[in-house]
Amino acid sequence: MPASHLNQIIAALPLRRGASEPLFRQLYAAIKAAILDGRMSPGMQLPPTRDFCRLLAVSRQTVLNAYALLTAEGYLDGAVGRGTFVSIDVPMAAPAAEADASAPGLLRPLSARGHGVVMAMRQVAYHRGPLRAFRVGMPRIDHFPFDVWNRLEARRWRRPDHHFGYSDPAGYLPLRELLCVYLKASRGVQCTPQQIVITSGSQQALFLLSTILLAPGDPVWMESPGYRGASGPLRAAGARVFPVPVDAQGLDVAYGVAHCPQAKLAYVTPSHQMPLGVSMSLPRRLALLAWAAQHKAWLVEDDYDSEYRYAGAPLASLQSLDRAGCVVYVGTLSKVLFPGLRLGYMVAPPALADALVQAKSVMDRHTAIVPQMALADFIAEGHFGRHIRRTRDSNAERRDLLVRGIARELGDQLACGPADSGLELCAYFRAGHDEETVSRAGLARGIELRPLGHYADPAAGSECATPPGLLLGFAAIPPDEMVHGLQELGRILRGR
Repeated sequence: MPASHLNQIIAALPLRRGASEPLFRQLYAAIKAAILDGRMSPGMQLPPTRDFCRLLAVSRQTVLNAYALLTAEGYLDGAVGRGTFVSIDVPMAAPAAEADASAPGLLRPLSARGHGVVMAMRQVAYHRGPLRAFRVGMPRIDHFPFDVWNRLEARRWRRPDHHFGYSDPAGYLPLRELLCVYLKASRGVQCTPQQIVITSGSQQALFLLSTILLAPGDPVWMESPGYRGASGPLRAAGARVFPVPVDAQGLDVAYGVAHCPQAKLAYVTPSHQMPLGVSMSLPRRLALLAWAAQHKAWLVEDDYDSEYRYAGAPLASLQSLDRAGCVVYVGTLSKVLFPGLRLGYMVAPPALADALVQAKSVMDRHTAIVPQMALADFIAEGHFGRHIRRTRDSNAERRDLLVRGIARELGDQLACGPADSGLELCAYFRAGHDEETVSRAGLARGIELRPLGHYADPAAGSECATPPGLLLGFAAIPPDEMVHGLQELGRILRGR
């Protein structure tokens, strides 16, 4: 390489004078980058240090220190009287590959599986930032006894034991034992602690189940409209998602049997369908179980907010009716405690439990142990039950406030769907409104309005069509904010 061209390369080396990083470290990094990307090739002789100093206007000691680091790491060779050379042991840089158009900025494309995982959750909406009407999926966090929780965690931190090493991938055994008792009493779930696997939220549970129960191309039933956070893991696993319509009795099992009887798995929210709020009728539950038993299919029962039922006794779980070992019960503590805790669980049929534990150990070895220990203490000391009762009463008050407010202020515009459980309710437009237009107008006015169409599968046919409307969260919304939100919604719907 001509000396003039080499001098140009050296003069262009990036140095940030006045930066906190010393100049010799910057020079070291710049020369190494030039070697690795091929601008300085193996065997090339570098200028004498004095010329280097002149080209970059730095001290000779800066150059000597950079050379010393590069020599120690094998990038440069040199000897007194012979000069300094780029080491011939550094391989020639390969020509840069063109970036894959489907993955901007990547020199190499993602695998088909990786692309599927990345794209699977693109359509799932999570609102962040300050809480405002009518955010969905949020519990009332200000009711949570953080002082009690802090005390329980601090007590565990002060007395570390063998659990602070690597723990059981299935989860902290005392917590699984307590959950076993709680689920049997509150949901009729029949299980042993050995069937429970603690996860980092229900989302991890759904990903694990999709990964180990399904092969690419396997057909699965998915409620439509339904929870997009569940269809994401199914699609990431390469499954062929088949939308099944939902009506007043829940998932239309007969439709699924008629159009996709060979499905390997069905995802359902039988106690409180997301987002329509209906409960699956007993005949539908029995028909679903019969189909799964006959076709050796799996049923994933997502019981995401069953603690919050405001009218009548809690509904028994689908798992409590299972006699064929086909139901995997998935629960979360994000709605009853707080989402940031990231604790959930699965109750697996006995024949599946060990496989899920092994798969869990591959994913993250085990869920963080101290929150599990604190939760076990929280349950054992009675705080869990008291918190559920307190928040259930609070949620019921706010639900009543929202239902009365809609009837009083927006009765001519909205019709409420089922409101006997959960943290939100769906409201259907009485007049012809475009969901997306209303939602965008809400954001412009500082309120969050989730269109029911957000939960529809884009591939679903007209059989899965749902009347246009909104899903409105109420549990976390203070009364003043709810009143404000209803006023703004009224102005939007009336075109003011």
